[in-house]
Amino acid sequence: MPSNDARTLLSAAVPTLGVGAIAAVVSGVVAGGKGAVGGVVATVVTVLFMAGGLLVLQRTARSMPHLFQAMGLLLYTTQILLLFVFLAVFKNTTLFHPRAFAFSLIATTLTWIGAQTVAHMKAKTLYVEPESSRPSERTTAS
Repeated sequence: MPSNDARTLLSAAVPTLGVGAIAAVVSGVVAGGKGAVGGVVATVVTVLFMAGGLLVLQRTARSMPHLFQAMGLLLYTTQILLLFVFLAVFKNTTLFHPRAFAFSLIATTLTWIGAQTVAHMKAKTLYVEPESSRPSERTTAS
């Protein structure tokens, strides 16, 4: 993974984990042990979904830049659908408090999106490839 990609990933993951820890503590205070578990599960789900999506988008941008925008839209749609599937499967669970999970999930997801946006704005990514210093290998027709 190039250093710029790793920097973006860390810039988004670290604040998300911090907010997730705070959400787990607040959920634990408000809803007890199951609330804390809900906060932790929401944080793990957010980091796994968003980091996985970021890695897929970065790989797509390198290998097939013409599909980048479509892949981004497809990826975000897929992430939302997978999240709905996750929520449907654990709808009646007694493992964690569903409301604590939901609020923690919203807080961590918004944190990830905000942190990733700031990381992209601060990144100095070339959007035009500079000319090669070697002479062109193409032959020009006169």
